[in-house]
Amino acid sequence: MKVLVTGAAGFIGMHVAQAFLARGDEVVGIDDLSDQYEVALKYARLSRIQSHPRFRFLKMDVSDRPAVNACFAANGFEQVVHLATQAGGGRAVSHPRESAQPNLVGFINMLEGCRQHGVPHMVYASSSNVYSGLRQMNLASRNLHGPSASEVEAHKMPNELMAQTYSRLHGLATTGLRFFTVYGPWGRPDMAYYGFTRALLAGDPIPSTHGGAVSHGLTYVDDIVAGILQALRLPSRTMADERAHPGAQARVLNIGSHDPVRLLDFVAALENAVGREAELKMMPMNFDDAGVPVDTTLQRQPDLVGERRSTMPLAEGVQRFVHWYLGYHGLRSGKEPSAQRRAAVFEDPSSVQMMPALRSLISRSTQGQHIGGAH
Repeated sequence: MKVLVTGAAGFIGMHVAQAFLARGDEVVGIDDLSDQYEVALKYARLSRIQSHPRFRFLKMDVSDRPAVNACFAANGFEQVVHLATQAGGGRAVSHPRESAQPNLVGFINMLEGCRQHGVPHMVYASSSNVYSGLRQMNLASRNLHGPSASEVEAHKMPNELMAQTYSRLHGLATTGLRFFTVYGPWGRPDMAYYGFTRALLAGDPIPSTHGGAVSHGLTYVDDIVAGILQALRLPSRTMADERAHPGAQARVLNIGSHDPVRLLDFVAALENAVGREAELKMMPMNFDDAGVPVDTTLQRQPDLVGERRSTMPLAEGVQRFVHWYLGYHGLRSGKEPSAQRRAAVFEDPSSVQMMPALRSLISRSTQGQHIGGAH
């Protein structure tokens, strides 16, 4: 099978491309290698897959319509996983057009490429930040949108609507995946867990609210990849929209662990993996315009979960990330945290691991808040 993966030099994109290659597919990966964070990391990710005989990389901006059309015309893709996105941050606020081009125009170009060249199904990255600012959330309602946390995340809402439109008008099956916080080796330096690791190794305090008791959705990248592969396999008829053309569908699903992880538990796992004690710096809670705490302990549960029978245990997932981090940055771990500190944080051992979250397909949803981004 021939597959297109956009954002192939990104965190999730690289892992997805590896998974396709491992199952015997031919993969074309495209990425514009933008400098929204260190480009060297993107090249390092590519170096892990670029020499594979069934992988071909094209440096391309998805907002370049002629280039995208030529790519589709020359390859005859059977599946498309669209992960390319311009992440949020200060640059996106000060230069909104720079993010709108790949995020909005690029998305339409991908839909058009699939429509014009007979690709039956496109899976694309959305974001759990479409829920930001909502005081009450029913995650089972796929059409529920609210104020977004940033301009970039606000692009995900019209993208979801455009995908639904293409499904109904043109018979193109689309699946949007609302990612929660994804962690693991080769992750993004602008994500919170990456910053926590950097701070711990540098001897700097880790910011915390509510004494570290606030919980966040956190899912290991391998489990996310398994969910993406499962989304591609789901037959159209199981969730067909009655208003769509026969055999077509437009669906949007949450994807991630349904069991939140306390910051204290994450820091404890990080301490054990790094071999150093962390200092927590208590910070005031953030509030949205309505005075509702942005950081909540409310649980979010996924609609789509991966094919694996259990999630990666938090302690092991953090250990794998730290092992990669130390190797990539040429660092060494420090002293072992004290037994007293470990005992205090691990008084509830079961909370250190993410509970089994990867069920067979669709599950009902509740609420919550996450730290960091995904792709």
